[in-house]
Amino acid sequence: MLAVGALLGVVFSYYWRVFYGLDARGIPPLWPTLLCVALGVGTGAAVLALRRVKDFAARGAACILLCGILFAFANPPLQTPDESEHYLRTYAISMGRFDFDAQRGYPEDVSRLLQAFPGAWVNAHTSAGVGIDPDTKEEQPYNTAGYALKQYGKDGTVQSVADSFAQYLAGEGDADPVTEPISFLILPFLPGALGMAVARLLGLGALGCLYAGRLGNLVAYTLLCWLGLRYAQKARPAFLCVMLLPMSLYMGASLSYDATLLACYYLMLALLTRPRWTTSTAALYAAACIFANGTKPYLNLLWVVLPLLVARRDWKAKGNRLAWAGLCAAGSLAITLLVENYGVLMRHNYGTIARQGGSAVNGGEQLAFILSNPLRYLAVLLGTLYENDGFLGQLGLFGWKDLPIAFLSLTGPLVLLGAALLCTPPTEALGRRRLGGLGVFAALYSIGAMTAMYITYTPVGMVRIVGLQTRYFLPLWLLLALGVAALARRALAPRLTAAKAEKLALPLCGGYALVGAVLLFQHYFIGPVYTVYLK
Repeated sequence: MLAVGALLGVVFSYYWRVFYGLDARGIPPLWPTLLCVALGVGTGAAVLALRRVKDFAARGAACILLCGILFAFANPPLQTPDESEHYLRTYAISMGRFDFDAQRGYPEDVSRLLQAFPGAWVNAHTSAGVGIDPDTKEEQPYNTAGYALKQYGKDGTVQSVADSFAQYLAGEGDADPVTEPISFLILPFLPGALGMAVARLLGLGALGCLYAGRLGNLVAYTLLCWLGLRYAQKARPAFLCVMLLPMSLYMGASLSYDATLLACYYLMLALLTRPRWTTSTAALYAAACIFANGTKPYLNLLWVVLPLLVARRDWKAKGNRLAWAGLCAAGSLAITLLVENYGVLMRHNYGTIARQGGSAVNGGEQLAFILSNPLRYLAVLLGTLYENDGFLGQLGLFGWKDLPIAFLSLTGPLVLLGAALLCTPPTEALGRRRLGGLGVFAALYSIGAMTAMYITYTPVGMVRIVGLQTRYFLPLWLLLALGVAALARRALAPRLTAAKAEKLALPLCGGYALVGAVLLFQHYFIGPVYTVYLK
Protein backbone atom coordinates (compact mmCIF):
# COMPACT_ATOMS: atom_id res chain seq x y z
CA MET A 1 0.00 0.00 0.00
CA LEU A 2 2.88 2.38 0.78
CA ALA A 3 4.44 1.56 -2.61
CA VAL A 4 1.13 2.34 -4.31
CA GLY A 5 1.01 5.66 -2.42
CA ALA A 6 4.50 6.56 -3.56
CA LEU A 7 3.59 5.69 -7.13
CA LEU A 8 0.51 7.92 -6.91
CA GLY A 9 2.72 10.73 -5.66
CA VAL A 10 5.08 10.38 -8.61
CA VAL A 11 2.12 10.33 -11.04
CA PHE A 12 0.68 13.53 -9.50
CA SER A 13 4.07 15.19 -9.70
CA TYR A 14 4.52 14.23 -13.34
CA TYR A 15 1.01 15.50 -14.09
CA TRP A 16 1.83 18.91 -12.62
CA ARG A 17 5.20 19.12 -14.37
CA VAL A 18 3.77 18.31 -17.81
CA PHE A 19 0.57 20.34 -17.75
CA TYR A 20 1.61 23.31 -15.65
CA GLY A 21 5.28 23.77 -16.59
CA LEU A 22 6.79 23.92 -13.13
CA ASP A 23 10.35 24.29 -14.41
CA ALA A 24 9.32 27.09 -16.79
CA ARG A 25 7.97 29.05 -13.82
CA GLY A 26 11.19 28.69 -11.90
CA ILE A 27 9.87 26.34 -9.21
CA PRO A 28 12.51 23.83 -8.13
CA PRO A 29 11.55 20.49 -9.73
CA LEU A 30 12.34 18.52 -6.57
CA TRP A 31 9.87 20.43 -4.37
CA PRO A 32 6.58 19.28 -5.95
CA THR A 33 7.91 15.76 -6.42
CA LEU A 34 8.79 15.37 -2.74
CA LEU A 35 5.50 16.93 -1.69
CA CYS A 36 3.44 14.61 -3.86
CA VAL A 37 5.40 11.51 -2.84
CA ALA A 38 4.96 12.44 0.83
CA LEU A 39 1.24 12.96 0.27
CA GLY A 40 0.95 9.64 -1.52
CA VAL A 41 2.89 7.74 1.15
CA GLY A 42 0.88 9.43 3.88
CA THR A 43 -2.34 8.43 2.14
CA GLY A 44 -1.19 4.82 1.89
CA ALA A 45 -0.25 4.76 5.57
CA ALA A 46 -3.63 6.26 6.53
CA VAL A 47 -5.47 3.64 4.47
CA LEU A 48 -3.49 0.86 6.18
CA ALA A 49 -4.33 2.29 9.59
CA LEU A 50 -8.02 2.71 8.79
CA ARG A 51 -8.30 -0.88 7.59
CA ARG A 52 -7.59 -2.01 11.14
CA VAL A 53 -10.53 0.00 12.48
CA LYS A 54 -13.78 -1.94 12.21
CA ASP A 55 -16.30 0.62 13.46
CA PHE A 56 -17.79 2.55 10.52
CA ALA A 57 -18.32 5.78 12.48
CA ALA A 58 -14.74 5.77 13.80
CA ARG A 59 -13.30 5.06 10.34
CA GLY A 60 -15.41 7.80 8.83
CA ALA A 61 -14.43 10.32 11.51
CA ALA A 62 -10.73 9.49 11.07
CA CYS A 63 -11.06 10.01 7.32
CA ILE A 64 -12.88 13.31 7.86
CA LEU A 65 -10.15 14.52 10.22
CA LEU A 66 -7.25 13.50 7.95
CA CYS A 67 -8.77 14.94 4.78
CA GLY A 68 -9.89 18.03 6.68
CA ILE A 69 -6.30 18.70 7.76
CA LEU A 70 -5.31 18.69 4.08
CA PHE A 71 -8.03 21.25 3.32
CA ALA A 72 -6.99 23.43 6.26
CA PHE A 73 -3.54 23.89 4.72
CA ALA A 74 -4.46 23.68 1.01
CA ASN A 75 -6.79 26.66 1.49
CA PRO A 76 -4.77 29.92 1.73
CA PRO A 77 -5.43 32.22 4.69
CA LEU A 78 -8.76 34.08 4.81
CA GLN A 79 -10.10 32.60 1.57
CA THR A 80 -13.22 30.92 2.94
CA PRO A 81 -16.28 33.20 2.53
CA ASP A 82 -16.25 35.94 5.21
CA GLU A 83 -13.21 34.35 6.88
CA SER A 84 -11.53 37.73 7.45
CA GLU A 85 -14.40 38.75 9.70
CA HIS A 86 -14.57 35.33 11.35
CA TYR A 87 -10.82 35.38 11.96
CA LEU A 88 -10.96 38.71 13.75
CA ARG A 89 -13.89 37.67 15.93
CA THR A 90 -12.28 34.31 16.78
CA TYR A 91 -8.96 35.99 17.57
CA ALA A 92 -10.69 38.46 19.88
CA ILE A 93 -12.43 35.64 21.76
CA SER A 94 -9.12 33.79 22.09
CA MET A 95 -7.79 36.89 23.90
CA GLY A 96 -10.67 36.72 26.39
CA ARG A 97 -12.74 39.46 24.75
CA PHE A 98 -16.39 38.49 25.09
CA ASP A 99 -17.75 41.94 24.30
CA PHE A 100 -17.59 43.93 21.06
CA ASP A 101 -15.72 47.22 20.66
CA ALA A 102 -15.30 48.86 17.26
CA GLN A 103 -12.35 50.93 18.50
CA ARG A 104 -10.34 48.02 19.87
CA GLY A 105 -7.43 46.89 17.74
CA TYR A 106 -5.27 43.82 17.23
CA PRO A 107 -1.52 43.03 17.26
CA GLU A 108 0.44 44.40 14.32
CA ASP A 109 1.01 40.98 12.71
CA VAL A 110 -2.76 40.49 12.49
CA SER A 111 -3.00 43.68 10.43
CA ARG A 112 -0.15 42.47 8.21
CA LEU A 113 -1.91 39.13 7.67
CA LEU A 114 -5.13 40.80 6.55
CA GLN A 115 -3.20 43.13 4.27
CA ALA A 116 -1.25 40.27 2.66
CA PHE A 117 -4.30 38.05 2.19
CA PRO A 118 -7.35 40.11 1.19
CA GLY A 119 -10.64 38.28 1.12
CA ALA A 120 -11.50 36.97 -2.35
CA TRP A 121 -7.78 36.83 -3.18
CA VAL A 122 -8.42 35.67 -6.75
CA ASN A 123 -10.85 38.51 -7.49
CA ALA A 124 -8.53 41.00 -5.80
CA HIS A 125 -5.73 40.01 -8.17
CA THR A 126 -7.85 39.73 -11.32
CA SER A 127 -7.09 41.96 -14.28
CA ALA A 128 -8.73 42.57 -17.64
CA GLY A 129 -7.67 44.40 -20.77
CA VAL A 130 -6.47 43.92 -24.34
CA GLY A 131 -3.39 41.92 -25.30
CA ILE A 132 -1.74 40.43 -28.38
CA ASP A 133 -2.53 36.85 -29.39
CA PRO A 134 0.88 35.10 -29.73
CA ASP A 135 -0.35 33.01 -32.67
CA THR A 136 -2.41 35.44 -34.75
CA LYS A 137 -0.56 38.59 -33.58
CA GLU A 138 -3.93 40.29 -33.31
CA GLU A 139 -5.40 42.17 -30.39
CA GLN A 140 -7.72 40.20 -28.13
CA PRO A 141 -9.42 40.93 -24.81
CA TYR A 142 -8.33 38.99 -21.72
CA ASN A 143 -9.77 38.45 -18.27
CA THR A 144 -7.90 36.52 -15.58
CA ALA A 145 -11.00 35.88 -13.43
CA GLY A 146 -11.12 32.40 -11.96
CA TYR A 147 -7.34 31.91 -12.01
CA ALA A 148 -5.32 32.14 -8.81
CA LEU A 149 -2.02 32.42 -10.71
CA LYS A 150 -1.37 35.02 -13.41
CA GLN A 151 1.71 35.29 -15.59
CA TYR A 152 2.36 38.50 -17.51
CA GLY A 153 4.14 37.55 -20.73
CA LYS A 154 5.68 34.23 -21.72
CA ASP A 155 8.78 34.82 -19.59
CA GLY A 156 7.20 37.15 -17.06
CA THR A 157 6.77 36.69 -13.34
CA VAL A 158 3.88 34.72 -11.94
CA GLN A 159 1.61 36.45 -9.46
CA SER A 160 0.68 33.84 -6.86
CA VAL A 161 -0.46 33.21 -3.31
CA ALA A 162 3.19 32.50 -2.49
CA ASP A 163 3.83 36.24 -2.94
CA SER A 164 1.34 36.97 -0.17
CA PHE A 165 3.08 34.52 2.16
CA ALA A 166 6.40 36.19 1.37
CA GLN A 167 4.89 39.63 2.01
CA TYR A 168 3.51 38.58 5.39
CA LEU A 169 6.61 36.68 6.54
CA ALA A 170 8.95 39.51 5.48
CA GLY A 171 7.18 41.85 7.89
CA GLU A 172 8.02 44.84 5.74
CA GLY A 173 6.00 48.06 5.63
CA ASP A 174 3.30 49.41 7.91
CA ALA A 175 -0.08 47.76 7.59
CA ASP A 176 -3.25 49.73 8.25
CA PRO A 177 -4.49 48.82 11.74
CA VAL A 178 -7.67 46.74 11.93
CA THR A 179 -10.38 46.88 14.55
CA GLU A 180 -13.08 44.48 15.63
CA PRO A 181 -15.56 43.48 12.89
CA ILE A 182 -19.31 43.82 12.68
CA SER A 183 -19.87 40.33 14.08
CA PHE A 184 -21.58 39.73 17.39
CA LEU A 185 -21.55 35.94 17.81
CA ILE A 186 -19.60 34.06 20.47
CA LEU A 187 -20.80 30.45 20.77
CA PRO A 188 -20.02 29.09 17.26
CA PHE A 189 -16.52 30.60 17.33
CA LEU A 190 -15.47 28.94 20.60
CA PRO A 191 -13.80 25.81 19.03
CA GLY A 192 -11.63 27.98 16.78
CA ALA A 193 -10.87 30.38 19.65
CA LEU A 194 -9.70 27.46 21.79
CA GLY A 195 -7.29 26.42 19.03
CA MET A 196 -6.03 30.00 18.74
CA ALA A 197 -5.57 30.26 22.50
CA VAL A 198 -3.35 27.16 22.44
CA ALA A 199 -1.37 28.64 19.55
CA ARG A 200 -0.91 31.90 21.43
CA LEU A 201 0.37 29.99 24.49
CA LEU A 202 2.93 28.32 22.20
CA GLY A 203 4.08 31.74 21.00
CA LEU A 204 2.71 31.50 17.46
CA GLY A 205 1.83 34.64 15.54
CA ALA A 206 -1.20 35.64 13.50
CA LEU A 207 -0.65 33.03 10.76
CA GLY A 208 -0.10 30.21 13.25
CA CYS A 209 -3.24 31.25 15.12
CA LEU A 210 -5.22 31.12 11.89
CA TYR A 211 -4.26 27.51 11.18
CA ALA A 212 -4.72 26.52 14.84
CA GLY A 213 -8.20 28.05 14.77
CA ARG A 214 -9.05 26.12 11.63
CA LEU A 215 -7.90 22.90 13.24
CA GLY A 216 -9.98 23.67 16.33
CA ASN A 217 -13.07 24.07 14.16
CA LEU A 218 -12.17 20.90 12.26
CA VAL A 219 -12.02 18.89 15.50
CA ALA A 220 -15.50 20.14 16.43
CA TYR A 221 -16.79 19.33 12.92
CA THR A 222 -15.26 15.85 13.11
CA LEU A 223 -16.73 15.09 16.53
CA LEU A 224 -20.23 16.13 15.47
CA CYS A 225 -19.93 14.13 12.23
CA TRP A 226 -18.77 11.13 14.27
CA LEU A 227 -21.90 11.46 16.40
CA GLY A 228 -23.98 11.61 13.23
CA LEU A 229 -22.39 8.47 11.78
CA ARG A 230 -22.68 6.69 15.13
CA TYR A 231 -26.37 7.49 15.58
CA ALA A 232 -27.40 7.00 11.94
CA GLN A 233 -28.95 3.58 11.44
CA LYS A 234 -29.73 3.87 7.74
CA ALA A 235 -28.09 5.39 4.64
CA ARG A 236 -24.72 5.87 6.34
CA PRO A 237 -22.81 5.93 3.01
CA ALA A 238 -24.83 9.01 1.96
CA PHE A 239 -24.04 10.76 5.24
CA LEU A 240 -20.35 9.96 4.94
CA CYS A 241 -20.34 11.20 1.34
CA VAL A 242 -21.84 14.60 2.17
CA MET A 243 -19.59 14.99 5.22
CA LEU A 244 -16.56 14.29 3.01
CA LEU A 245 -17.59 16.42 0.05
CA PRO A 246 -14.79 18.91 -0.73
CA MET A 247 -17.20 21.78 -0.07
CA SER A 248 -18.12 20.38 3.36
CA LEU A 249 -14.49 19.87 4.35
CA TYR A 250 -13.56 23.27 2.94
CA MET A 251 -16.03 24.86 5.37
CA GLY A 252 -15.37 22.40 8.20
CA ALA A 253 -11.63 23.14 8.13
CA SER A 254 -12.07 26.92 8.13
CA LEU A 255 -12.81 29.62 10.70
CA SER A 256 -16.41 29.91 9.52
CA TYR A 257 -19.25 29.13 11.91
CA ASP A 258 -20.57 26.92 9.11
CA ALA A 259 -18.14 24.25 10.35
CA THR A 260 -20.29 23.42 13.37
CA LEU A 261 -23.54 24.50 11.70
CA LEU A 262 -23.22 22.03 8.83
CA ALA A 263 -22.25 19.26 11.23
CA CYS A 264 -25.37 19.98 13.31
CA TYR A 265 -27.49 19.68 10.17
CA TYR A 266 -25.95 16.30 9.38
CA LEU A 267 -26.40 15.14 12.98
CA MET A 268 -30.09 16.09 13.06
CA LEU A 269 -30.77 14.29 9.78
CA ALA A 270 -28.82 11.25 11.03
CA LEU A 271 -31.09 11.05 14.08
CA LEU A 272 -34.11 10.94 11.76
CA THR A 273 -32.85 7.64 10.31
CA ARG A 274 -33.33 5.90 13.66
CA PRO A 275 -36.45 3.70 13.68
CA ARG A 276 -37.21 4.55 17.31
CA TRP A 277 -36.55 7.67 19.31
CA THR A 278 -35.59 7.48 22.96
CA THR A 279 -35.26 10.37 25.40
CA SER A 280 -31.53 10.66 24.68
CA THR A 281 -32.22 10.81 20.92
CA ALA A 282 -34.78 13.58 21.37
CA ALA A 283 -32.49 15.50 23.73
CA LEU A 284 -29.56 15.31 21.31
CA TYR A 285 -31.76 16.52 18.46
CA ALA A 286 -33.04 19.42 20.59
CA ALA A 287 -29.49 20.44 21.54
CA ALA A 288 -28.33 20.44 17.91
CA CYS A 289 -31.44 22.32 16.77
CA ILE A 290 -31.08 25.00 19.44
CA PHE A 291 -27.37 25.43 18.66
CA ALA A 292 -28.14 25.79 14.93
CA ASN A 293 -30.71 28.49 15.67
CA GLY A 294 -28.26 30.32 17.92
CA THR A 295 -25.77 30.33 15.05
CA LYS A 296 -28.10 31.26 12.19
CA PRO A 297 -31.50 32.34 13.54
CA TYR A 298 -35.03 32.27 12.15
CA LEU A 299 -34.41 30.20 9.01
CA ASN A 300 -33.39 27.22 11.14
CA LEU A 301 -36.73 27.31 12.95
CA LEU A 302 -37.95 24.94 10.24
CA TRP A 303 -35.90 22.19 11.88
CA VAL A 304 -38.07 22.24 15.02
CA VAL A 305 -40.93 20.39 13.27
CA LEU A 306 -38.92 17.38 12.08
CA PRO A 307 -39.40 15.30 15.28
CA LEU A 308 -43.08 15.16 14.27
CA LEU A 309 -42.06 12.88 11.38
CA VAL A 310 -41.40 10.08 13.87
CA ALA A 311 -44.49 7.87 14.03
CA ARG A 312 -46.31 7.67 17.36
CA ARG A 313 -45.63 3.96 17.67
CA ASP A 314 -41.88 4.62 17.27
CA TRP A 315 -41.76 7.41 19.86
CA LYS A 316 -40.28 6.01 23.10
CA ALA A 317 -39.04 9.26 24.64
CA LYS A 318 -40.50 10.75 27.79
CA GLY A 319 -43.07 13.31 26.74
CA ASN A 320 -44.89 13.32 23.41
CA ARG A 321 -43.61 14.51 20.02
CA LEU A 322 -45.47 17.82 20.14
CA ALA A 323 -43.94 18.65 23.52
CA TRP A 324 -40.41 18.04 22.21
CA ALA A 325 -41.12 20.08 19.07
CA GLY A 326 -42.35 22.87 21.35
CA LEU A 327 -39.20 22.53 23.44
CA CYS A 328 -37.06 22.88 20.31
CA ALA A 329 -39.06 25.93 19.22
CA ALA A 330 -38.94 27.59 22.65
CA GLY A 331 -35.23 26.91 23.08
CA SER A 332 -34.48 28.15 19.57
CA LEU A 333 -36.40 31.38 20.04
CA ALA A 334 -34.85 31.90 23.46
CA ILE A 335 -31.28 31.51 22.24
CA THR A 336 -32.04 33.71 19.23
CA LEU A 337 -33.28 36.52 21.50
CA LEU A 338 -30.38 35.94 23.89
CA VAL A 339 -27.80 36.22 21.11
CA GLU A 340 -29.43 39.32 19.64
CA ASN A 341 -29.76 41.12 22.98
CA TYR A 342 -26.26 40.11 24.08
CA GLY A 343 -24.91 41.55 20.83
CA VAL A 344 -26.69 44.85 21.51
CA LEU A 345 -25.85 45.14 25.21
CA MET A 346 -22.17 44.22 24.83
CA ARG A 347 -21.60 46.45 21.78
CA HIS A 348 -19.48 49.60 22.11
CA ASN A 349 -18.50 52.41 19.74
CA TYR A 350 -20.16 50.98 16.65
CA GLY A 351 -22.58 53.81 16.00
CA THR A 352 -25.10 53.24 13.24
CA ILE A 353 -24.36 50.03 11.38
CA ALA A 354 -25.11 50.40 7.68
CA ARG A 355 -27.38 47.88 6.04
CA GLN A 356 -25.42 45.23 4.16
CA GLY A 357 -25.96 45.79 0.47
CA GLY A 358 -26.48 49.52 0.88
CA SER A 359 -29.57 51.66 0.83
CA ALA A 360 -31.02 49.70 -2.11
CA VAL A 361 -31.75 46.83 0.31
CA ASN A 362 -34.95 47.21 2.31
CA GLY A 363 -36.55 44.13 3.88
CA GLY A 364 -40.03 45.59 4.27
CA GLU A 365 -40.23 46.89 0.71
CA GLN A 366 -38.79 43.64 -0.66
CA LEU A 367 -41.40 41.58 1.20
CA ALA A 368 -44.15 43.84 -0.12
CA PHE A 369 -42.73 43.37 -3.63
CA ILE A 370 -42.87 39.57 -3.27
CA LEU A 371 -46.45 39.58 -1.99
CA SER A 372 -47.65 41.91 -4.74
CA ASN A 373 -45.71 40.16 -7.54
CA PRO A 374 -45.74 36.41 -6.74
CA LEU A 375 -45.28 35.29 -10.34
CA ARG A 376 -42.39 37.71 -10.80
CA TYR A 377 -40.76 36.34 -7.67
CA LEU A 378 -41.25 32.78 -8.93
CA ALA A 379 -39.35 33.81 -12.06
CA VAL A 380 -36.59 35.26 -9.83
CA LEU A 381 -36.32 31.95 -7.95
CA LEU A 382 -36.14 29.85 -11.12
CA GLY A 383 -33.79 32.28 -12.84
CA THR A 384 -31.40 32.26 -9.87
CA LEU A 385 -31.36 28.46 -9.85
CA TYR A 386 -30.71 28.41 -13.60
CA GLU A 387 -27.87 30.95 -13.44
CA ASN A 388 -26.18 28.97 -10.65
CA ASP A 389 -26.56 25.48 -12.15
CA GLY A 390 -29.11 24.64 -9.49
CA PHE A 391 -26.22 25.05 -7.00
CA LEU A 392 -25.68 21.31 -7.43
CA GLY A 393 -23.31 22.15 -10.28
CA GLN A 394 -21.23 24.48 -8.07
CA LEU A 395 -19.79 21.92 -5.66
CA GLY A 396 -16.36 22.91 -6.99
CA LEU A 397 -16.71 26.68 -6.55
CA PHE A 398 -14.33 27.74 -3.77
CA GLY A 399 -12.99 30.98 -2.34
CA TRP A 400 -15.44 33.85 -2.17
CA LYS A 401 -17.11 32.35 -5.26
CA ASP A 402 -13.97 33.30 -7.20
CA LEU A 403 -12.07 30.02 -7.65
CA PRO A 404 -13.94 27.43 -9.76
CA ILE A 405 -12.50 23.92 -10.05
CA ALA A 406 -14.39 22.47 -13.00
CA PHE A 407 -13.49 18.84 -12.31
CA LEU A 408 -15.09 18.92 -8.85
CA SER A 409 -18.18 20.73 -10.12
CA LEU A 410 -18.65 18.09 -12.82
CA THR A 411 -17.96 15.04 -10.67
CA GLY A 412 -19.58 16.12 -7.39
CA PRO A 413 -23.12 15.12 -8.50
CA LEU A 414 -21.75 11.80 -9.77
CA VAL A 415 -20.17 11.01 -6.41
CA LEU A 416 -23.45 11.87 -4.70
CA LEU A 417 -25.20 9.53 -7.12
CA GLY A 418 -22.70 6.79 -6.30
CA ALA A 419 -23.34 7.27 -2.58
CA ALA A 420 -27.09 7.15 -3.21
CA LEU A 421 -26.70 3.81 -5.00
CA LEU A 422 -24.81 2.49 -1.98
CA CYS A 423 -27.95 3.20 0.07
CA THR A 424 -30.22 0.95 -2.00
CA PRO A 425 -30.24 -2.27 0.13
CA PRO A 426 -33.81 -2.96 1.36
CA THR A 427 -32.71 -2.52 4.99
CA GLU A 428 -31.77 1.10 4.25
CA ALA A 429 -35.31 2.28 3.47
CA LEU A 430 -36.53 5.17 5.64
CA GLY A 431 -40.22 4.67 5.07
CA ARG A 432 -42.71 6.78 3.16
CA ARG A 433 -43.71 8.96 6.10
CA ARG A 434 -40.24 10.19 6.92
CA LEU A 435 -38.96 10.35 3.37
CA GLY A 436 -42.03 12.26 2.18
CA GLY A 437 -41.84 14.63 5.13
CA LEU A 438 -38.14 15.26 4.52
CA GLY A 439 -38.92 15.98 0.86
CA VAL A 440 -41.46 18.64 1.86
CA PHE A 441 -38.96 20.04 4.37
CA ALA A 442 -36.25 20.22 1.67
CA ALA A 443 -38.54 22.20 -0.64
CA LEU A 444 -39.59 24.62 2.09
CA TYR A 445 -36.05 25.01 3.37
CA SER A 446 -34.60 25.79 -0.06
CA ILE A 447 -37.33 28.32 -0.84
CA GLY A 448 -36.95 29.80 2.64
CA ALA A 449 -33.16 30.17 2.30
CA MET A 450 -33.49 31.85 -1.08
CA THR A 451 -36.30 34.13 0.10
CA ALA A 452 -34.35 35.12 3.22
CA MET A 453 -31.39 36.19 1.08
CA TYR A 454 -33.72 38.04 -1.29
CA ILE A 455 -35.29 40.00 1.55
CA THR A 456 -32.19 40.74 3.62
CA TYR A 457 -29.35 41.09 1.06
CA THR A 458 -30.85 41.83 -2.37
CA PRO A 459 -31.86 45.25 -3.75
CA VAL A 460 -35.62 45.68 -4.05
CA GLY A 461 -37.07 44.12 -7.20
CA MET A 462 -33.76 42.72 -8.48
CA VAL A 463 -34.07 39.94 -11.07
CA ARG A 464 -31.75 37.57 -9.19
CA ILE A 465 -30.99 36.71 -5.57
CA VAL A 466 -27.69 38.02 -4.21
CA GLY A 467 -25.44 36.17 -1.79
CA LEU A 468 -26.55 32.56 -2.23
CA GLN A 469 -23.79 29.97 -2.03
CA THR A 470 -23.63 26.21 -2.53
CA ARG A 471 -22.83 25.58 1.14
CA TYR A 472 -26.35 26.64 2.10
CA PHE A 473 -27.75 23.67 0.20
CA LEU A 474 -25.43 20.88 1.40
CA PRO A 475 -28.02 19.30 3.76
CA LEU A 476 -30.48 19.32 0.87
CA TRP A 477 -28.08 17.33 -1.30
CA LEU A 478 -28.02 14.73 1.47
CA LEU A 479 -31.80 14.54 1.33
CA LEU A 480 -31.62 14.37 -2.47
CA ALA A 481 -29.31 11.36 -2.19
CA LEU A 482 -31.81 9.66 0.11
CA GLY A 483 -34.61 10.32 -2.40
CA VAL A 484 -32.57 8.99 -5.31
CA ALA A 485 -31.73 5.89 -3.27
CA ALA A 486 -35.44 5.23 -2.68
CA LEU A 487 -36.18 5.47 -6.41
CA ALA A 488 -33.20 3.31 -7.35
CA ARG A 489 -34.20 0.71 -4.75
CA ARG A 490 -37.50 0.21 -6.53
CA ALA A 491 -36.15 0.39 -10.07
CA LEU A 492 -33.00 -1.73 -9.75
CA ALA A 493 -33.86 -4.35 -7.12
CA PRO A 494 -30.21 -4.38 -5.98
CA ARG A 495 -28.49 -7.30 -4.30
CA LEU A 496 -26.04 -5.08 -2.46
CA THR A 497 -25.95 -5.53 1.32
CA ALA A 498 -25.61 -2.68 3.79
CA ALA A 499 -22.32 -4.07 5.14
CA LYS A 500 -20.75 -4.26 1.69
CA ALA A 501 -22.04 -0.79 0.81
CA GLU A 502 -20.34 0.68 3.88
CA LYS A 503 -17.06 -0.98 2.90
CA LEU A 504 -17.27 0.65 -0.52
CA ALA A 505 -18.28 4.06 0.83
CA LEU A 506 -15.03 4.94 2.56
CA PRO A 507 -12.68 4.53 -0.45
CA LEU A 508 -15.18 6.26 -2.75
CA CYS A 509 -15.86 9.28 -0.53
CA GLY A 510 -12.45 9.47 1.14
CA GLY A 511 -10.66 9.17 -2.20
CA TYR A 512 -12.79 11.93 -3.66
CA ALA A 513 -12.06 14.17 -0.66
CA LEU A 514 -8.33 13.55 -1.11
CA VAL A 515 -8.54 14.49 -4.79
CA GLY A 516 -10.47 17.63 -3.82
CA ALA A 517 -7.74 18.72 -1.39
CA VAL A 518 -5.02 18.08 -3.98
CA LEU A 519 -6.89 20.07 -6.65
CA LEU A 520 -7.58 22.96 -4.27
CA PHE A 521 -3.88 23.13 -3.40
CA GLN A 522 -2.95 22.86 -7.07
CA HIS A 523 -5.24 25.66 -8.20
CA TYR A 524 -4.04 28.07 -5.51
CA PHE A 525 -0.32 27.25 -5.45
CA ILE A 526 0.65 25.39 -8.65
CA GLY A 527 -1.67 26.19 -11.53
CA PRO A 528 -3.40 26.46 -13.94
CA VAL A 529 -1.67 29.70 -14.89
CA TYR A 530 -3.37 32.34 -17.01
CA THR A 531 -0.75 33.89 -19.30
CA VAL A 532 -1.43 37.50 -20.27
CA TYR A 533 0.29 38.69 -23.46
CA LEU A 534 0.44 42.45 -23.12
CA LYS A 535 0.83 44.94 -25.94
